[in-house]
Amino acid sequence: MTSSSPTTQPTAQNVIERPADWWKKAVVYQVYPRSFADSNGDGMGDIPGITGRVDYLAELGVDVVWLSPVYASPQDDNGYDISDYQDVDPTFGTLADLDELIAALHERGIKLVMDLVVNHTSDEHPWFVESRDPASAKRDWYWWRKPRPGVEPGTPGAEPTNWASAFSGPTWTHDEASGEYYLHLFSPKQPDLNWENPEVRQAVYAMMRWWVDRGVDGFRMDVINLISKPAELADGEVAPGQRYADTLWITANGHRLEEFLAEMNREVGLDERHLLTVGEMPGSTIELARSITDPANGELNMVFTFEHVNLDVQEGGGKWDLAPLELPRLKQNLAEWQEGLAGVGWNSLYWDNHDQPRAVSRFGDDSPEHRVNSAKTLAVVQHMHQGTPYVYQGEELGMTNTQFLDISSFLDIESVNYYTEAMSVGLQAESVLSALALRSRDNARTPVQWDDSSHAGFTQGIPWLPVNPNYVYVNAAAAVADPDSTFHHFRRLIALRHELPVIVEGRFALLLPEHEQIWAFTRTLGDQVLVVVANCSSRPATVPPGSVPDIAGATELLSTHATPVSAQLAPWESRIHLIG
Repeated sequence: MTSSSPTTQPTAQNVIERPADWWKKAVVYQVYPRSFADSNGDGMGDIPGITGRVDYLAELGVDVVWLSPVYASPQDDNGYDISDYQDVDPTFGTLADLDELIAALHERGIKLVMDLVVNHTSDEHPWFVESRDPASAKRDWYWWRKPRPGVEPGTPGAEPTNWASAFSGPTWTHDEASGEYYLHLFSPKQPDLNWENPEVRQAVYAMMRWWVDRGVDGFRMDVINLISKPAELADGEVAPGQRYADTLWITANGHRLEEFLAEMNREVGLDERHLLTVGEMPGSTIELARSITDPANGELNMVFTFEHVNLDVQEGGGKWDLAPLELPRLKQNLAEWQEGLAGVGWNSLYWDNHDQPRAVSRFGDDSPEHRVNSAKTLAVVQHMHQGTPYVYQGEELGMTNTQFLDISSFLDIESVNYYTEAMSVGLQAESVLSALALRSRDNARTPVQWDDSSHAGFTQGIPWLPVNPNYVYVNAAAAVADPDSTFHHFRRLIALRHELPVIVEGRFALLLPEHEQIWAFTRTLGDQVLVVVANCSSRPATVPPGSVPDIAGATELLSTHATPVSAQLAPWESRIHLIG
């Protein structure tokens, strides 16, 4: 917080009822603000643009909007580098605009969850600016360390440890004025906060309470499992061909993580005020997630696991080292999380977000022939698992990955830095660009395609990132007008969750675990059995006799195809039946 931060109080209309465990029946819709809707023609999405589209969200039926960062920021990492936690960046509008958005959502029964980015701040945050002075009381609010003994400060190898930044290069940057280095697990403009310092934690909790009092209904916590650093900052093992050690396995899931989360819960009143809390936790295990989401421990409601979005990566490789995705491995992984958290914790369910490529291009088939049905079927599989589903903007339209001509087409800091580093170690440009085209975060960040007018109706100006050329036929106006569209399939799935307790509470059981095309499972609650059968391939598939419950006399709740039910499934055909 800064002394200049606004302190206006929330208004009555910004308060909405939050019953206990309301989030278990909810569906969350993520808005990435710079790409959602532009209200003033500057090419950048903004808060008034979101407010202008709340009726669209209400028609879809979602319960929560997760708003990616709109805080004051230099925008080095598109807002995940925050310079003031209690103000809105002028790029997106004002605090008054945000109040209006909260009120508009609440009037429609939709809650708002803010992105909480407290592993790190911007290097332009007043806390860090003050911390640069070795004599400052805030020096210990960040991780400052002396250079490696015997190496010239500021030269390669002088960093205190050999850790790799998530955005390439080392995790340490030399500060010439003080002669020391500061830690940043991400960009040099994102210095890590020192959560060992209780003053840091209390400042964060005070900021969170301020937002809750303003009307916010919860927090999505960015890389929250990185806040507890190792007791000793030591070198890691460097893999062959790499310059630095993989930092995730050194810094994630630290020894004080659950202590900090429980303290946060108590100090902010997260459970007491029935707030939605979800922690982004790369490298989390099922055991850790079960403990963190166990209500008895008073930490978080749910976590984002990363295991299923790393199954198409080569063994021992990084994000850009791609491998074919095998459906049995994907099914088994999600089943393990279903079973591992059952009866105690709670799952979050997602295919994509602002950091992942488009789901239909990655897990489905984005060809004109199969795009619609594969988007529908992926949604069926996701929404019928137990947990809280997260829909990323445009996912309900079947939006796809975009097209990149060369490296100049990419804007994402992670992608640009990876390309530079890959070229410096002699990798082939063609293979690097191929991986970027499939995995770059820019795929998820192209503007939402509202209609077939210029720039997909996103802006009257020039969009900050070019619109996907397929907007002429993949857009919201067309989808809303077509009762058989992906939009309406998502809408029906959301409505089913609201109507049927078996979808929220039913026991999960995976069927046909080794089948390479069919994803089938049941959800059971009392005498009711929900049967889900999906062909997750672009080829016809046959359901083996006796492999799924007999659905004779069952109620068909939703299907992708109008053909009569049979053992033969068309490509990307899925059906949901209810027995009892």
